[in-house]
Amino acid sequence: MAPLVRLGLTGGIGSGKSTVAKLLAGNGAVVVDADAISRNLTAPCGAAMPSIVAEFGQNFITPAGALDRDAMRSLVYTDASARHRLESIIHPLVAMETERQAAAYAAEGRQCIVFDVPLLVESPSWRHRVDHILVVDCTPEVQIKRVMARSHLTAPEIEKIIASQTARARRLGAADSVIFNVGLSLDELAAEVLQISPRFGLSSD
Repeated sequence: MAPLVRLGLTGGIGSGKSTVAKLLAGNGAVVVDADAISRNLTAPCGAAMPSIVAEFGQNFITPAGALDRDAMRSLVYTDASARHRLESIIHPLVAMETERQAAAYAAEGRQCIVFDVPLLVESPSWRHRVDHILVVDCTPEVQIKRVMARSHLTAPEIEKIIASQTARARRLGAADSVIFNVGLSLDELAAEVLQISPRFGLSSD
């Protein structure tokens, strides 16, 4: 049996990282999605919600009992400590769940586990937890255009998000492989993913 490959997948907002994750899954990988785990943790009755209420108060909670993401986004842009306080609650819980899912997949004998982690480069522990880092890259202009097309955010709001994420050069410097996702159709992007899939123990057939 081929050794298990733990692949770290990252990219800035609007880069197409989630699409690449789906394409890798189509080639036989299993995906552990840190964003999806985080959303579950901050949904109504999510495991992170009691600590978030205690730390930030009810003004940051929706009537349904979930994290009010718009209110929290506004806070973290004006209060530098707020991001760290929120991350200190959520990140340990995300780490526990990602490892739980990864252990279950490894026990099933899977060939490649993709860790879809937006903040992979920012977290020094991740470099030691994966065998290979794949970065999905694009220009800031393309990021803004894509995110505006899919959300209600304005260009200045998206620029703030981009600025809050790790610098593009730093992300690329941490990469073992890069997919430059600008000007590619979905079929062309799929072909790029198919071409590099054997590096991760996945079939290119």
